[in-house]
Amino acid sequence: MAASASITPGEAWVDAKLAAFGDWLQRHGGVIRTIQWIVVAIYLVLVAVPAFLPLPGRTAHLWNDLTVFAQFAFWGIWWPFVLVSMVVVGRAWCGILCPEGALTEFASRWSLGRAVPRWLSWGGWPFVAFAGTTVYGQMVSVYGYPKPVLAVLGGSTLAAIVIGLLYGRNKRVWCRYLCPVNGVFAVLAKLAPISFQVDHAAWAASPKPKGAAFNCAPLVPVKTMNGAGACHMCGRCSGYRGAVRLARRSPTHEIVHVAGNEPSLDQTTLILFGMMGLAVGAFQWSSSPWFIDAKQWLATWLIEHGTSWPLETTLPWFVLTNYPEHNDVLTLLDGVLLLAYIAATALVLGLSLSGLVALGTRALGAWSSRHFHHLTQTLIPVAGCGVFLGLSALTVTFLRGDGINLPYVSELRGGLLLGSSLWSTWLAWRVSGLYAAGLRRAAATLAIAAACGLSVFGWVLLFWIW
Repeated sequence: MAASASITPGEAWVDAKLAAFGDWLQRHGGVIRTIQWIVVAIYLVLVAVPAFLPLPGRTAHLWNDLTVFAQFAFWGIWWPFVLVSMVVVGRAWCGILCPEGALTEFASRWSLGRAVPRWLSWGGWPFVAFAGTTVYGQMVSVYGYPKPVLAVLGGSTLAAIVIGLLYGRNKRVWCRYLCPVNGVFAVLAKLAPISFQVDHAAWAASPKPKGAAFNCAPLVPVKTMNGAGACHMCGRCSGYRGAVRLARRSPTHEIVHVAGNEPSLDQTTLILFGMMGLAVGAFQWSSSPWFIDAKQWLATWLIEHGTSWPLETTLPWFVLTNYPEHNDVLTLLDGVLLLAYIAATALVLGLSLSGLVALGTRALGAWSSRHFHHLTQTLIPVAGCGVFLGLSALTVTFLRGDGINLPYVSELRGGLLLGSSLWSTWLAWRVSGLYAAGLRRAAATLAIAAACGLSVFGWVLLFWIW
């Protein structure tokens, strides 16, 4: 956490204010807990109550119907802008506002205190949990109906409480290992221009304070922390041993200078196959003419061969969307094709993107898995932008349904995709420069630019062609 050789008075003022705010968080844990419980109360009402109300009628609007308001709150405001907050202020949502985090830590006060088992700390859970909740949400139309919201979000919250009661003590074991969005939040937080930073030399030189140390609920090894991906920004460690403080940094710093020293197959898989592959398929399938063509072809083939039951069989709402009163029912054939479409999109895009990153890696010289993982990290801006645009499309849809048309939506989407692609390409240029120069550096950067183009193409299909 070395200071810059020369900073302006304005930068010094910002540094002082950030450090002071970090210390304020450390001293006012009670205020943060109060805020958390307010959010918990709002969250529980929005998740639970609409599930027991009649489905909204045609005259329902977000300002006169709790169910419609809850849908808009969760999928139009809450989730898309939580993603934005990760890029702006790191994982402050997790440490200060997240209801699941607050509930699992509260439950762990009475935990059995069991050690975290090896299966639970498996590094692949972020991808599996993200993929599972995303796909299941599409199967049950979680964005459109309150009962699936209770099943998905309520089920996740219940699981968080159970994990809190079983493992650790006063910890957030659920958040650290099993939260479905933990992986996405961790990669996006690497872009944040502020973070809690550790002066390792000062830590080593200072005597250990008398009394109890701070409690890092998400189990972050603060002493050796170099990045912001795992930190929940709660401030409990601020000022500890005179070595931890909230500070500004370049949004490129962690990707360029830290990520290469912490190669992660799990994050690479999440970025390439999850955020840039599976998420695209999940948002695309209902609008895709390819999906419709495949369904028509397969339905015709089945009928010609005397098999019609896949076109007629439906399943309960908690397995496949089943709301006949709203003319919204998925048959078994729909469900199978939905799963196939999302899986195919994840594989095709994931493998194609991996191939482009591999070409970039090879352009730098001899093959290195470290370089491969490092170059993949440069795709975080465009990957995060795509997920945000997919979720914010729901914002636009909800508002249009109530007669509110946002201006310049198409232009904003195009600008965000272009800007995030340029950001990723710039990061690729910076990272490639650590390993090669000249034509090799340019070729590696070009490969990442091509990967950005492929990712953008998927969203262009959704927003402008289909």
